[in-house]
Amino acid sequence: MDREQVLTKLRSINYPGFSRDIVSFGMVKDVEINDDSIKIELNITSQNEEKKQQVVESVKKELSEYFASVKIVLGNKTDQSSPSQPSQDSSNPTGILDNVKHVIAIASGKGGVGKSTVAANLACALSKKVKKIGLLDLDIYGPSLPILLGLNEQPKMTQDNKLIPLEKFGMKVMSFGFISGNETPVIWRGPLVSRMTEQFFRDVAWGDLDILLLDLPPGTGDIQLTLTQKLRMTGAVIITTPQDIALADVRKGADMFKKVNTPVLGVIENMSGLSLDGIVNPIDSAIEINGEKINIESDGTFNLKFDLFKVGGGEEESKRLGVPLLGEIPISEKVMLSTDEGIPLTSQEEINEIGQVYVDIADKILSIID
Repeated sequence: MDREQVLTKLRSINYPGFSRDIVSFGMVKDVEINDDSIKIELNITSQNEEKKQQVVESVKKELSEYFASVKIVLGNKTDQSSPSQPSQDSSNPTGILDNVKHVIAIASGKGGVGKSTVAANLACALSKKVKKIGLLDLDIYGPSLPILLGLNEQPKMTQDNKLIPLEKFGMKVMSFGFISGNETPVIWRGPLVSRMTEQFFRDVAWGDLDILLLDLPPGTGDIQLTLTQKLRMTGAVIITTPQDIALADVRKGADMFKKVNTPVLGVIENMSGLSLDGIVNPIDSAIEINGEKINIESDGTFNLKFDLFKVGGGEEESKRLGVPLLGEIPISEKVMLSTDEGIPLTSQEEINEIGQVYVDIADKILSIID
């Protein structure tokens, strides 16, 4: 085997507790091959000896069938030049949010694609399946979580001056809108935004969480860079709408995550056609709209979906990235009403057909990260 083949094998080994491999974490510092022997230098800066040993044993097991001798050298020097290099911590290589098992970013390349609505509904759906869920609104300039969840309170502080997240629908939530007030414009330069972003990780008393969803602002700016430098994320979910102008920007956002070694878990196509429900009275089985025949049920009801935008944009992007299309969410008055009321569809006791789409997407995300 040559060096590249060895690295390919090592990419199948994830750091314990993470869905990210030791190569993308920057832990494999050197590979030295000499006939039927190999020496691997690993740089694992975590102080957790048990996890270090797990990695060493996994590497030996993976390479032992190809080499008669497999030697592992653990280096102690930290390479500060690599932004993806893990730092010290016994349970989490980053040292930030070490009580959170999975951090998932909900992202897109442009605004107006419904990221926040999707994030709120996914968080509510996940809170019914997983015990401890957090939702963090990182859109400093246009926070929408207060409206989406019907919250207008201000968070309290702990004795050590950490913000206590608000609780709603069985999950912990935090937004800059809770602090600044949702009607106050934020006129900040990039460094201030980056500093506030990091404070939401370090200075919020999140406690133990199974999943923390991050509702990101659009684009590939300061907040996204802060995330990739400060956090080891489980992955990102990309939101798009079907038309080309949205896809062009979404591709940039998706490619940014790939460049910083953050896995893209899947793509969601939002605003995927217009869903209409109606009733015909008296019943007429020969109705046509725009030349399309409508199936009328025996009770006179019908359901119709119009493709207002281009069809298949989400599927096209998922194929390009080599990741699953997690779901297609149609435009619906029910989504709009639930958003304005501050009661996400998936938080309600009875889940309608649109809410079920969010629930199905949440199930797929759980199966991927598991």
